Amino acid sequence: MRYLIIWLTFIALISTSCEMEELPKAEVSKESVFNTEAGLQLYTNSFYNILPSAQDIYLGDDMSDYIARNSIDQFLTKSYGANQSSGWSWSDLRNINFFLENNNSEEIDPIVRNHYNGLSKFFRAMFYFEKLKRFGEVPWVGEVPEISDDDLLYAERDSRAIVMDSILADIDYACNNITTNVDPTSSTISKWVAYGIKSRICLFEGTYRKYHSELELQASADFWLEEAESAAKLVIENSGYSLNYSGTPDLTYRNLFISKSPVNTEVMLAVVMDQELGVLHGANWKYTSPTYGVKSSLSRQFINTYLNLDGTPFTSSPDFETTIFKEEVKNRDLRLKQTIRLGDYTRTNGDRVVPAPPTFQYVLTGYQPIKWVLDDNYYDLRDYNDNSVSILRYAEVLLNYAEAKAELGTLNDADWALTIGALRGRAGIENGISQLPTQVDEYLKSNYFPDLNDPVLLEVRRERGIELVMEGFRFDDLRRWDRGDLMKINWRGFYVPALNEPMDLNDDGIDDVIFVLEVPNPLPDVSYEFVAVGPTINNEPNPQRLSNGTSGELTWLDNVPRIWDQKRYYYPIPEEDILMNPNLKQNPGW
Repeated sequence: MRYLIIWLTFIALISTSCEMEELPKAEVSKESVFNTEAGLQLYTNSFYNILPSAQDIYLGDDMSDYIARNSIDQFLTKSYGANQSSGWSWSDLRNINFFLENNNSEEIDPIVRNHYNGLSKFFRAMFYFEKLKRFGEVPWVGEVPEISDDDLLYAERDSRAIVMDSILADIDYACNNITTNVDPTSSTISKWVAYGIKSRICLFEGTYRKYHSELELQASADFWLEEAESAAKLVIENSGYSLNYSGTPDLTYRNLFISKSPVNTEVMLAVVMDQELGVLHGANWKYTSPTYGVKSSLSRQFINTYLNLDGTPFTSSPDFETTIFKEEVKNRDLRLKQTIRLGDYTRTNGDRVVPAPPTFQYVLTGYQPIKWVLDDNYYDLRDYNDNSVSILRYAEVLLNYAEAKAELGTLNDADWALTIGALRGRAGIENGISQLPTQVDEYLKSNYFPDLNDPVLLEVRRERGIELVMEGFRFDDLRRWDRGDLMKINWRGFYVPALNEPMDLNDDGIDDVIFVLEVPNPLPDVSYEFVAVGPTINNEPNPQRLSNGTSGELTWLDNVPRIWDQKRYYYPIPEEDILMNPNLKQNPGW
């Protein structure tokens, strides 16, 4: 929140439009900004808009393999092309480069000057990392172009190697020069945040190069994985951050996502809300509205990956495919009940606390998210949420460390216990937390990673999916692992044993839903929901069916194909930008 207030103040002082040399002379001069630490602080706080917003985070997995939604994202359809693309914006980069070119006053202590240059380069690294993930090769611009500088204004794209080496140089400079170690508010960039983000960037690049042979960069993959490992290790050994264990085991995980103030023992960087300033977000509105949002719902294939509390795979049970909802969620990894509605979950409605099983007004598969949702109906009505939204957690750093070492083949029992074992231990899992796994989980392999035979890597990927679900990582993970095909996976919901039989979803003795071929009109006077799973609704194909017609798993939108092909590992450059600079050349296939 602090950086937002500072940025609003800064807006009143200095223009950051395209003509950045033309400062409002009546208000402030360039010297008054670059000759004082206060001016440097104000300027660098203008870079925070580069970070993801709260909505970017809590809706970041809406386009992923494990989220069913009420409509197909346009990117996954045949109609998507350069006319629909976006994101080729460079104004933030110009703002950063202008600062770096002008932060050279001898009146500022060199350590202070380098600190603010470090912040600037941190944000430039973040800016370029997002561009590279989205578009692949991009022009690297390290200066402010003049109007007449055609070499920069109409530059070709630089190679991935050049761009990534430049990103690494920037993030290394940030790590080495940012002097703030820890921010108790978790709202500004510190040295350890820079190292944590470095581990994220380097893990992405190392695995992308390893699994995308078409880049012809596999020989350098280990270098990036080693950089990820070393950055994460520094955070683990020196930062003072730790996993959150406050509260009961049923809440230690979820408290990270519903707390108003960031849980700063684990949350390293967050978007912080402020009720008085009206800075709020709409997670409740998105996840509990029958008309607003895309009805994001977790898929059964993903829910099946949550382990039992004894450490065994849920899918090792011979009847897992036909286990009904209220039974399948019992004795599972405690993060499951902190991620979706199940069992004894309740919500506040006025002055009453009421049971809140999944409701098909809001959910498509039966697996209804609660990860970012506050448990009071008041917040459902608009964008009223005041809970903070984490951008970087210590848990992610542990996962980055474990995955980098697993990819390098150097993860040992001690590393496992420190990382994956610690996360599973917090989630109540009793076994398999101190030693490396030795057996391949065939369900995980066959459904998600058929080309992977390493039990350690399989389990690391399982853990990453579960721990970071709905935090905006999944699409990037699938792309770097070369598993974009999972974007076409069928959306499945819980098992329905028969039509016309009411189901009790939270095991409280009260029926909650009944599945029928056609909803009766008028509705009978009963408490449970009616959900139609017949072939048509109002003479149109019904998107919600049962896999066996009159029984089976819920299915959703099986009649609408989703497209994935090689070109979709990158977005197309928007057509208008190609027209402005033909030297860019369009991404292959678009």
